[in-house]
Amino acid sequence: MKKTLNLLRRFPIVVGFVGIVLVFSFLSDRFFTVSNFMNVLRQVSINGIIAFGMTFVIISGGIDLSVGSIFAFSAVVGASVIKSTSTFLGILAALGIGALMGAFNGVIIAKMKLQPFIVTLATMAIARSFTQAFTQGRPVTGFPASFREIGRGEIFGIPVPVLIMLGVFVFAWYLLFNTKLGLYTYSIGGNEEATRLSGVKVDRYKIVIYTISGLLAALSALILTARLNSAQPIFGEGYELDAIAAVVLGGTSLSGGKGSIIGTIFGVMVLGIINNGMNLVIISPFYQQAVKGAVILLAVMAERNND
Repeated sequence: MKKTLNLLRRFPIVVGFVGIVLVFSFLSDRFFTVSNFMNVLRQVSINGIIAFGMTFVIISGGIDLSVGSIFAFSAVVGASVIKSTSTFLGILAALGIGALMGAFNGVIIAKMKLQPFIVTLATMAIARSFTQAFTQGRPVTGFPASFREIGRGEIFGIPVPVLIMLGVFVFAWYLLFNTKLGLYTYSIGGNEEATRLSGVKVDRYKIVIYTISGLLAALSALILTARLNSAQPIFGEGYELDAIAAVVLGGTSLSGGKGSIIGTIFGVMVLGIINNGMNLVIISPFYQQAVKGAVILLAVMAERNND
């Protein structure tokens, strides 16, 4: 019992998750079904993968506003390569673009000592401009069936995007809690100068952290492209805000040094269930953003009180 209470104090988002599930289960008889939960998981897989990368960034004391634009640029480049050459090369191209742009953010932030907010805001505009110029505002459509399986396929009844999200979750959890990268991510976010003085190559780890963020944005872009059989130049608009919201809901501190991947996945699920539940009970879309905003505000207030 004591261990359970300690777990709930550490992850209050779990209580919120259970509460929201119970509320919508009462309000709609279509909510608490296996098919609906699979639908929610498929929908949140995109934001979930981005949010895992964002968790590393925010724990380290940074922010990444460019993930939505990196998402779009990676999608259209990867889609174009898939159409002109092969699925394998297209996937590599998309992941490469994401990693390179993430690394670019990391290098500028670490080496030039600039604020992550400003750097990634600039990168957001640059990547969005590249996307529009590359496509001339037109979508890239029509891909092989093998590629579309990434977004639409199922294995033992579980959607492939969900399996990819869970795989990334396990890998991110391992990196954060069982490697030097994870240890130094917390240390940098807690006290960067002290970490630097202890001999840690802070700049190197910052570059790796932002590279991970860009790489995971590109991976999620491939999943959505495969699911829709189309790469749109408007892809990813607002995705950075959804990812940050999920991370904050999960208990990660915006000041750095505190957070977890476990909290993030519950934050992602809470946002997904709120969207799904409000649609099922037919709440006007004009009010849905207000409800989400109120939930996020309450989560931040709860996290502050716990501190």
